[in-house]
Amino acid sequence: MRRLRRDGAFLLAGLLAVTAWDATALDLPISRLFADSHGFGWRDHWLFAGVLHEGAKWFAWAIGGLLLINIWRPFPFARGCPRPLRIWWLATTLACVALIPAMKQFSLTSCPWSLAEFGGTARYVSHWAFGVTDGGPGRCFPAGHASTAFSFLAGYFALRDSAPAAARRWLLATLAFGVVLGGVQLVRGAHFASHSLWTAWWCWALTVVSFHATMTLRLGRTATPLHSS
Repeated sequence: MRRLRRDGAFLLAGLLAVTAWDATALDLPISRLFADSHGFGWRDHWLFAGVLHEGAKWFAWAIGGLLLINIWRPFPFARGCPRPLRIWWLATTLACVALIPAMKQFSLTSCPWSLAEFGGTARYVSHWAFGVTDGGPGRCFPAGHASTAFSFLAGYFALRDSAPAAARRWLLATLAFGVVLGGVQLVRGAHFASHSLWTAWWCWALTVVSFHATMTLRLGRTATPLHSS
């Protein structure tokens, strides 16, 4: 129960922080740093569009493949992590991968590069203006590319009891990867900063809910903690 309260407190703090970011209205001014009326100059750059966009997706799928192998042949630092938890680790990662694209399908928010002031046709409308179209293609909130990284947050929860040092390293690597991918899309004009921040929060929220729901079900069925061998 103490861990649930702690995880819930972090989740609430994250929600307040991301909401506060939205309240600053800094999304548009920050995006203007990387664009003019002709668009975003870095949009098609080989490093950002090639290596850090397309390449990062392939890298993430490779890690996903390793997580599948990890179920039967655990990573050296995950040998103390029981197989049911390793299965949960992969399943929750995939759930996060699916969540953000599903949410984007209902979004009326267009990407920064679609705005008229950056050479597009849309007008800026907050993603909080539900039901209000901006005249663009929409389907740009939250950030899908950032979920390529933030979907791996489950590794921290899977490892934090059996290998706390590895769990912290996994968490830091995941957050760093997310910041890089979010920054790439910001520079390219594919997303506002808030889009990636909300992706991080939603992936964290799904992971927290999934972890504690799974623990509760496991305890209810076996009266044995999931982390027990």
